Amino acid sequence: MRRHKVVMVLAAAAALWCAAPLATGCAAPAGVARAAAGAAARAGTWHAAIEVPGTGGLNKGGNAAVNSVSCASAGNCAAAGGYTDGSGRHQAFVASEANGTWHAAIEVPGTAALNKGGGARVSSVSCASAGNCAAVGGYKDGSRRHQAFVASEANGTWHSAIEVPGTAALNKGGFATVSSVSCASAGNCLAGGSYFAAEADIQAFVASERGGIWHAAIEVPGTAALNIGRSADVESVSCASAGNCVAGGYYNDLDNGGQAFVASERNGAWHAAIEVPGTAALNSLGAEVASLSCASAGNCAAGGFYTDSDSTQAYVASDANGAWHTAIEVPGTAALNKGGDAAVSSVSCASAGNCAAVGHYRDGSGHHQAFVATDANGTWHTAIEVPGTGTLNKGGFAELASVSCASAGNCAAGGSYTDRSAHQQAFVASQN
Repeated sequence: MRRHKVVMVLAAAAALWCAAPLATGCAAPAGVARAAAGAAARAGTWHAAIEVPGTGGLNKGGNAAVNSVSCASAGNCAAAGGYTDGSGRHQAFVASEANGTWHAAIEVPGTAALNKGGGARVSSVSCASAGNCAAVGGYKDGSRRHQAFVASEANGTWHSAIEVPGTAALNKGGFATVSSVSCASAGNCLAGGSYFAAEADIQAFVASERGGIWHAAIEVPGTAALNIGRSADVESVSCASAGNCVAGGYYNDLDNGGQAFVASERNGAWHAAIEVPGTAALNSLGAEVASLSCASAGNCAAGGFYTDSDSTQAYVASDANGAWHTAIEVPGTAALNKGGDAAVSSVSCASAGNCAAVGHYRDGSGHHQAFVATDANGTWHTAIEVPGTGTLNKGGFAELASVSCASAGNCAAGGSYTDRSAHQQAFVASQN
């Protein structure tokens, strides 16, 4: 395995990642590419990438990465991920940017006491306002069982991580993970993931923070009836406002095939999860929600993939005024995806009915290419190969990992491609 010594962030005088973190689809996992996507969204000057301050001292084992970035306002961000200490144990870190200056990364407070088994990392971070963030992830306890944690930052101070309340009772099989977190306002967040109820019995959970207090995790309502195949997970969450959130992921049905679900919280009350409308007709072998974005309560978008008779296809579905509409194959991807491997990796909605979806497809030559599709005034338009990537992607493997839209028609996306020497490179693209 290649050892990664240096982790970098893009330092910008007025870096814009998400004006409303995660509520506009800025979900976790693509590290530096996500940070780059956010920075590109604003007008201004690119500044030199730097090693995340403080990681040089932490990362003695030479394997560190940023897994998630969130910015509450220009120059006020958080980056989080994992590193390997001098004993080869995996640890979790957070680093904060305040008024345009990145401060030294720190081990997530409290994880040293939790992470006796040495397997901690942050998977997702979300900031509602400057200095008010939440980070979620996993660790291994003294019995080397995987547990889920959450840590909160209040007024610029990170407080001790805790095991996600309620997961101790749920996680009898000893493998819990948190995939995503979204904060609508300071102290009002939602986290989602999965746990082993017993051996070979994986269930999806959500846990809410209200008024700065994390409440007990619950199995996603309605998934017990859906998850006959006993394997479910929350892949993405998004909160438009406190108590108005959506969680999405997958479950296994009676035939042990993966199906995509969404569950909505309205005014603090969770409604039963449903299969994403229309995916049953599209999906033969497996589907999931990979990303969610809510511009306002009841106005969201979901994206992911489904598998038809022999190919993987990309889909989007829209929630308008509280009602989920039928999922559709991303327009235009049928013509692009001749090689039969397409998926949406990220969606972002700047306002109701104005969203963007990004991902990848495989062309007729077997090369993976990056696409973007835009939803304008409630209508999804034809996906296109990301302009310029045809020239860059000589090695034939490009994909977009994340997109963020600050306003309708003004978005940035980040991902990777392989050059003619088969080296993986990072790219950003902007819509103005």
